[in-house]
Amino acid sequence: MIDHPDREALQNEIHARPRQAIAAPHRVSHIALLRRRASDARRTPIDASDPLAVLCASRGLPAPSPAETHFLADFGTFRLKRERHGEFDGYTIDADGCDALAPFARPALDALPRDWLDSLPGERIAAVHLAILPADAFVAQTSHEAEAGLVARRFDGNELCGASVAEGDARVYTDFRAHPDGFTRMLLLDVSMDATRTGREVQRLIEIDVYRMMAMLAFPLARTTAAELDSIEGALGALVARLEQAPVSEEPELLRELTRLAATVERLAATVGFRFGAARAYHALVRQRGIDLRMGRLASLQTPIAFLERRFDPAMAFCESVGRRIEAAAERVTRASALLRTRVDIERERHNQELLSAMNRRAQLQLKLQQTVEGLSVAAITYYAVGLAGYLFKAMRAGGWPIDVDVATGVSVIPIAIAVALGIRHIREGLKRRLDAGPARAHLD
Repeated sequence: MIDHPDREALQNEIHARPRQAIAAPHRVSHIALLRRRASDARRTPIDASDPLAVLCASRGLPAPSPAETHFLADFGTFRLKRERHGEFDGYTIDADGCDALAPFARPALDALPRDWLDSLPGERIAAVHLAILPADAFVAQTSHEAEAGLVARRFDGNELCGASVAEGDARVYTDFRAHPDGFTRMLLLDVSMDATRTGREVQRLIEIDVYRMMAMLAFPLARTTAAELDSIEGALGALVARLEQAPVSEEPELLRELTRLAATVERLAATVGFRFGAARAYHALVRQRGIDLRMGRLASLQTPIAFLERRFDPAMAFCESVGRRIEAAAERVTRASALLRTRVDIERERHNQELLSAMNRRAQLQLKLQQTVEGLSVAAITYYAVGLAGYLFKAMRAGGWPIDVDVATGVSVIPIAIAVALGIRHIREGLKRRLDAGPARAHLD
């Protein structure tokens, strides 16, 4: 059998991003860097100037291979993983150990060289510190409320979201706020999970934070587009109202305005199409990761997913509404174009009817003129024919015929006039039969 050329790559794709086993206590830091230009979204080969390759070379470790989308390196005191996505690169740093009293005082990110992060290409779109501690790290508490009170001190007293995850085998707390270092914070308390399962839950929590930020990239664009749509919809409404009363002389102006609006709507659709589509995909991933975490409520705390449903989902709904408004505006422009085209067609038909009526009147005048000319032609031809007959009669009298030239000439006028009239009529009817036969022959052909 002959394998498809992409079979091996497709088979290995599901194994391209394995999750790491993590055992409490542990520290994890993650940053997502958005590529600056749309052209950077292509997964270009990694060359020697890649900061990760430089870092690996300085520690004597193998560098990432060209076009490698997932790379993991163990530096002894910490591990560094890079995942290259369609629009951004994700860097995850994890290290053993975590201080229960100050879980975010020494994040895993501090294990990296100080200037190395500055050498990474791209713009930071998401960043999170995640601390993993045993559930008994805060001493056995009598209630979740007491535990939440202790945890809140690690989040600078901010209002917390919390939930049990993994069907109660762990608890997670976060405030979804960017702290002075620019990182959000999450605390995962492990009740009874093994290292592999903890790694899966950590990855899901990180992806929720990253994907929600990637989805929110559409929100500023949606607000700008909504403001522009307001003016477009107003101009389109005024144009449709003018169509009812505008005289024919204004139709070219209406057509230019309608063309401008159509071009503007198409530009908006092209501008937001990719970003809104990506936002829908990221939003779906956030919801799926929330389902995968299998969250349960902790006392009076709001769960992270419920918090996102109140704050994040409305932003995504606004983006969806702007997308629908663009589609509706395009449909309205199409209907207005059809209405204007119908109006122009009706006006053209009216002009054609007037033109045909004028041509009919001209044809009737030409027919009357032709009949008048034919009458004059009969008289003229008769006059010349009688003159010729007079010469004939004179010649006959000179030859000895007993003819009165004047009487014979006068009598010949009537038969000559009749003959000329019949001859002209015969010619006219013959031409008419030829003209009528021409279209019929063309139709048969």
